[in-house]
Amino acid sequence: MYRTPELRAYQYFIDPSWSGGVYASPGVAGSRAGALIAGCWASMMSVGEDGYINSCKSIVGTAKRIARAIHEHPDLEILGSPIASVVAWTSSTLDIYDIADALTAKGWHLNSLQNPPAMHVAVTLPITKVQDKFLSDLFECVEDEKAKERDRIAAGAGAKGKSKGDSAALYGVAGSLPNKSIVVELTTVFLDTLYKA
Repeated sequence: MYRTPELRAYQYFIDPSWSGGVYASPGVAGSRAGALIAGCWASMMSVGEDGYINSCKSIVGTAKRIARAIHEHPDLEILGSPIASVVAWTSSTLDIYDIADALTAKGWHLNSLQNPPAMHVAVTLPITKVQDKFLSDLFECVEDEKAKERDRIAAGAGAKGKSKGDSAALYGVAGSLPNKSIVVELTTVFLDTLYKA
């Protein structure tokens, strides 16, 4: 309930340099809205301590298996030392954003990262049930990108061709701008549209 959009913009939190990409939140609470907290509490009451512990074991075990499989792949590199449920990786031989877009085309909705260019999966209970399919699709996308890279080199275009997908457009461009003020302005306009909807 602001008189002008300019006044409303002061409540926004926008970080264009966050390693996860452009982070924008319409308020201080970020993505921790009250409904999510209530839902989390209700879930905890429903599954109890044993259910929580079993879920945790399954999620962390799956994350470790995914991290191990990615670590063993010659074209992928794990970032950091994942100890819980989030696994991030990059590639020094292929454009990671092309791989991200290929996974999106297969129905996976993962997060791309910037600084460095990478992607990550936040393992949840549904992922534990499809971990084999996820790894199979990931490695298939890597092989497809390797084939495209070989074709580019054979055609004389050089290695690591220019990404053209959505991930590269958002994360590659935003991450490469030395002055992030335009990113902040565009993000503010986006948040404003949420209030007009």
